[in-house]
Amino acid sequence: QVQLVESGGGLVQAGGSLRLSCAASGRSFSTYAMGWFREAPGKEREFVAAISWGGSNTYYADAVKGRFTISRDNAKNTVYLQMNSLKPEDTAVYYCAADHQFNPTVAVTTKLGYDYWGQGTQVTVSS
Repeated sequence: QVQLVESGGGLVQAGGSLRLSCAASGRSFSTYAMGWFREAPGKEREFVAAISWGGSNTYYADAVKGRFTISRDNAKNTVYLQMNSLKPEDTAVYYCAADHQFNPTVAVTTKLGYDYWGQGTQVTVSS
C-alpha cells in the first residue's frame, strides 16, 4: 500500500512557474513508477508526465513537453513536477499516481496502469 499526498498547487499568472510535490508513505516507494495526471472541469483526467522508479526514463504529454519536468528523490519518497511557462490551459487539478513495477526502466502513461492515487492539488493559471 502506498499513500500519496500532493502539494504545491496554487494561483499563478501565465508565464509563471510552480513546483508540485507528491509525498509517498508506505513500503518500497523506490519500486513504484510514478506519474502525474490532470483533470480540468468538464474534461477527462489526462496524462501529464511519468517517470520510472529507477529514474532513467521519463515521458511527457505533447502539451507540456519542454515546459514541465518530472523528477523523483527516492531517499525522500517524493516525486516532483516542475512546471514552467504556465498557460491558462494548464489549469486543472493535478494528481500523482503510483504503480508497482519490477522493472526499474518502466514508466506508465495510461490511467488504468496506476494502482494508487493522491487526492489532487489545484493549479490555476490566470491570463
